[in-house]
Order: sequence, then C-alpha cells, then structure tokens
Amino acid sequence: MSDSRRRKPPLVADRRYPGGASKPVAKRAKPKAKPARKRSGGGGGRKTRARKPGLRGFIGAIVSWFMRLIWRITWVTGAAFALIVSVAVAVEYTKLPELDALLDARARGSVTLLDRDGAVFAWRGEQFGGVVTTDTVSPHLKNAIIATEDRRFYRHFGVSPRGVASAVRINLSEGRGPLSGHGGSTITQQTAKLLCLGEPYDPAGGVTEAEYEAECRRGSLVRKAQEAIYALALEAKYSKDDILTIYMNRAFLGAGARGFEAASQRYFGKSAAEVNPAEAAMLAGLLVAPTRFAPTNDLERSQNRAATILRLMNEQGFLSDTDRALAMASPAQLSEAAEARAGGYFADWVMSSGPEYFTRNTTEDVIIRTTLDQRLQRAAEEALKDIFENKVREGSKAQAAVVVMSSDGAVRAMVGGRKSRVPGGFNRATQALRQTGSSFKPFVYGAALDLGYSPLDTVIDAPYCITIPGSGDWCPRNYSNEFFGEVTLTHALKDSLNIPAVKISEGVGRETVRAVAEGFGIESDLALGPALALGASESTLTEMTGAYAGILNGGSSVEPYGMIELRLLGDEEPLMGSDGGIGERVIQESAARELIWMMEKVVSEGSGRRAALPDRKVAGKTGTTQAARDAWFIGFSADYVAGVWMGYDDNTPLTGVTGGGLPAEIWRETMVRVHEGLPVNPLPMQAPRGAPTSRGTSATQQTVESVLNRILHDILGGGGSPGPAPRTDR
Repeated sequence: MSDSRRRKPPLVADRRYPGGASKPVAKRAKPKAKPARKRSGGGGGRKTRARKPGLRGFIGAIVSWFMRLIWRITWVTGAAFALIVSVAVAVEYTKLPELDALLDARARGSVTLLDRDGAVFAWRGEQFGGVVTTDTVSPHLKNAIIATEDRRFYRHFGVSPRGVASAVRINLSEGRGPLSGHGGSTITQQTAKLLCLGEPYDPAGGVTEAEYEAECRRGSLVRKAQEAIYALALEAKYSKDDILTIYMNRAFLGAGARGFEAASQRYFGKSAAEVNPAEAAMLAGLLVAPTRFAPTNDLERSQNRAATILRLMNEQGFLSDTDRALAMASPAQLSEAAEARAGGYFADWVMSSGPEYFTRNTTEDVIIRTTLDQRLQRAAEEALKDIFENKVREGSKAQAAVVVMSSDGAVRAMVGGRKSRVPGGFNRATQALRQTGSSFKPFVYGAALDLGYSPLDTVIDAPYCITIPGSGDWCPRNYSNEFFGEVTLTHALKDSLNIPAVKISEGVGRETVRAVAEGFGIESDLALGPALALGASESTLTEMTGAYAGILNGGSSVEPYGMIELRLLGDEEPLMGSDGGIGERVIQESAARELIWMMEKVVSEGSGRRAALPDRKVAGKTGTTQAARDAWFIGFSADYVAGVWMGYDDNTPLTGVTGGGLPAEIWRETMVRVHEGLPVNPLPMQAPRGAPTSRGTSATQQTVESVLNRILHDILGGGGSPGPAPRTDR
C-alpha cells in the first residue's frame, strides 16, 4: 500500500528548463575538496616536493642551494678554463713553423771519420743521417715505435687522460711521486718535449747544452701543463703522420745519433727504410734509455729489449706469430763498423788535434779521411790483449799503449790503454808524459854520428862522476853495476850501458843532444843536467815513435798526423789537407843509416832480442826508467815504426819488467801481425867502414839464435825478461 502522505521530491526538470512553472531553488555551494597528493609511485603529472617541516627540511634546502651553486661555478669555471686553453693553444699554434724547420734537432754538427781506404770507422758529435718520413721509413719501424710508445696514437687528440691516470697509478704503486717515473706521455707530448716547447738552444744564452736539455726534460706539474697545451697545438697544426715524422727525426738514440736514419746507419750500416722487424725493434727499444740499451754498449741487453718490443708488436697485431718467431730466432746484429768500433783512441786523437771549429765545436757536418789502417789497428789490439792474457798475472792494473805509423809520420794504429774500445778515455799514447829511459839514447848517438863519430869508435866504461854545482857529485851506474872497460859505441848502445852514453853526451855537448831530440819532434821539456842522456826527460809515446820514424826515413823530422783531408758533407773539394808529415833534416842521411845499423844490433844481439821478427830484420831500442816505473820498446822495420809503453797510471814500479821484456814482446806480436802478407824489404841501414861481418845475417839464423838464448835463460833459472848478459837497460 502506498504512502500517500510521503512528500514527493521536486522534479529536476523544473530547474533545467526555464519555461517551467517551478522556480529553481537556490542551494549553498560546497567547497571543493583538495586533490589528494599522489605517491611517488603513482601516475603521471608533475611531481612536487613539499618542504619537510622542521630542521631536516631546512638543512635539505641549504644542501640543495649549495649543490646548485657548485654546479653553476663548475660550469662557469669549466667554460672559462676551456676558453683559456683554447686561447693558449691558438697562441702556440701561431708560433709553430713549417714542418721542414722542425726535422733537424741538432745544436752541433757531426764528424764522420773514414779510414785510409774511405770506410767509416768512427763518428763524433751529433749524427743526423737525413730526413725520414712515415712514408719512407720501414713499416716495421713505424709499427715498433707506435707499439712501444703510444698504441692509441692515431685515436687520441694529443693528450691521453687514460695514459696519464695509468702512469700516476703505477708510480704511486711503486712508491714514487705521481709524476716521477712513468709519464704517460703520448708521442705528441714527447714530440713537444723534444721541441723543448718551441724554445731552441742558444749557445750565447748563458747555459750549457746539457743544462738546456735538462730543462727541456723537467717534469714539474706546470711544465706538464705547458707540454699538454703545446701538444694540442701540434695536433691542430700538423697531421698525425707529420707529428710522427718530427718525432722520428728528432729522437736521440744513443752514440750521438739523432733520428732513426742516423741510428740505423750507425748500428746496422743501412737506411731506416730497409730495417727488418728485429732491427726495427732494437731501434725502437732505444727510446726509453738510449745509452743503456745502445747495442754498442751491451748487445745482449739491447737484444733482450728488442724481444720485448717484438712481443708488443705481436700482441697489438703489427706482427704475425710467424714473423715474430723468425725475428726472435735471428736477433739484430751490429754492422762490421759498429761492432769493431776500431780506432776509439785514434778517433779521439784526431778530434783533439784538428781545428776546434771543425771538430769539437763544429756546427757543420764534417767528413775527415784519416791515416788509420783498420787491419793494423786490429793487429795492435790483438797483440796487446794476447800478452796481457797469457803473460801478465791476473788482476794486474798495469797499463800499456801502442802506436804504429809509417816513416812519414802517418799514424796507422793507436791503442791508448788496455780497454781499447772506450771512446773518450785517457789516451796513454798521446796524453801520458812519462820518463823515456834508455829509449832516449839513440838521439845521443845520432848527435855523435852526425858530428863524425863512427859506430866503431870506443869509449871507456868505468866509474865516472860529474860535479853538479849545488848538488855535488853525480855518478851514473850501469844497470848491472858492472863495468866493461873499452867498448864501441855500438856495443854501448846494444847493451844499453849508461856510463858511455853520458860520456858521449858530455863529449858532443848536451845542447847538441837536446837540439837533435827536439829536431826529431820531442817537444816536451828536456832535462838540463847530465841525466839528459839517460832519458830523465818526459815525453809521450806518440812523440817518441814519431822521432824514431825520423831516424827510419833518413834523418828528417817527422810530425805524426792522423788527418789526410777534411771536407764538409756534400762538398767534393777538401777544406784542409794533412796536418803533419816529413819536415826538415835533423841529422845527415849517412848518420841516420849508421844509427839504424847500430839499433839493429840492439835486437839481433843486445837488450831487445825478444823483439826479433822471424822473417825480416828490425831495429829498435829498449827503455826502462828509475825503479822500473816505465818500460819502453820502440823500433821499426823497413815498412813501419811501432812504439810500446808499459807502466802504471799511478807510477807504481813494475815487477820484473824491463823494456826488453814484456814491451818488446808486445812490440813483436804487433809487428808479426802487421807484416802478415807483406814482402820482406831490407832495412835502410849502412854498416860503418871496417865493420866485421854481422852475426846472424839471415832471418833464420836470427830466429835460431833467439830460441837458443831463451832456452839457455830458462835453464839458468832467469825470472825476469831474458836478454843478453849483462842486462844493463836503464
């Protein structure tokens, strides 16, 4: 049943249609509800973060403000830094010259030394073999350099942050400073360092070349930053191949070689365009430490370093497994010239005796043809080594020197010490002033013969004293402390008797003897007293050997020389000729020939028997100084003159050694090798009128006599140097 009393609700249509009878009823508007805040994981729409009430909200706001500030500062600073770097790079860019101006890094020129046959045997100064490029150099060499120094060279922009970070990490792990040791430098940065950031060496700038080089290699943080800017400028100015070309031509690779062409020529005797993988690896291995890994210093160490480079080339795809195995099986070897390094002392002597502006301080590339005979150089080195290995006690510090020259003074070989292949060492053949002992006596007898004495004239060997004002009596003695009465000049010379030599010197006059010695080239100060005749004066081995050459050539002075001609690289005409040779006559030719006859007796019958050669006659003279501090033998064949000195650098007396002993044996071993294959030529000697027939005129008889004398000496128990009895060399 319906409830009729229930009030019906008004129709909505009455309000919707204005024409209706009913008037719309006004209602109170309700406030709109706030939209609920969406959770972070909700749907779309912009997220808003309400500030958290309290202290946490305040701190968060401050942190947010600081982060925005730091971001703005970083962005502005980075932009400013980039702008500054760009300006700095642009400035350096404008200063960079054309490529060709950067290829030769040398501040000094080079000297190439040729032997008498025109073959290269030594280099001095800074050698630049010529320009190589990435197109002309061997691909193996290019790959070896990249594999060793900068495998990402073609992919970076000049600076490698990854490489720097790696280097810093390694340095710190090894206990060094971050910039000490590994540098992480790219090839471009290394090129910047080689260019010294565009600052060329100025000889007039007040710093030495070594100081300049040290400054260029300085590794401070500021220098590293400058280096990076310069590297970026290089990358902007030149192509990658251009930068690598600069690097290959400027790198120092040991032994005075600048650039890979010079190094390849020096070590292998070939162009850098022709090197094989093993040779390329050895050259690239020099970059890290040129002196340490130079094959001329330690070939095995250099080969081990090259093996590491070959492994890197293989790992980086530059070399196949097969090619690497072949290179490892056949490691690089030095060329004959580099391996021999003959004439180290000789080269030093030529450089020191030549004009300074064309040798030590040359700014040009110079070619010097010299008198050196490499066969004779090897002969002298081998002879010295043989005697010291077989006849000198192990551990002895005794030294020796050898000079071989022609009769005109052309030096053919020079050994300045037992370590014959060390350039720049103390040269005992040219620098050591030592007392000459009895090797000076030929000048005494030469002066007498020039004044008309005969080798057969006699002198009394008996006690003899000279009163020296202010010093009292001076009484020379023979080495054996014996006296032999009346002896000929020849006998006195061959047995090296002291008293007759002093008497002859006093007889002809000390000034005459001094004039003869100086005429033959003894330039050192000569003694003023009567001891002049006994070799109390000092001289060098080269001077003494040159003086004996004057006797051999007939009595004319000789100035030893090593340079034949000097010219600039590329020129055909020489700038200079030889710097020595035969000079003025000192004694008459007949006197020189008779003196040679007397000196031949020294070897065939007297104190120099150990120097006798098996196939030809030779002449010479022994020399032993006070307390045996120096021992000499100097002599000649018809073809060559040779001198030998032996002693200690600190003047310690030799034990059991006289000039007729080990020096004579070194001389003999040298001259045997020197004369191999040469025809036998007679000595230019002249026997005096009335001379008896010489004993042992044949070489065979001389040899037999020498052997018999040695056997007799051994039987009698002689411990020193065998020789004639009495042995009176002083």
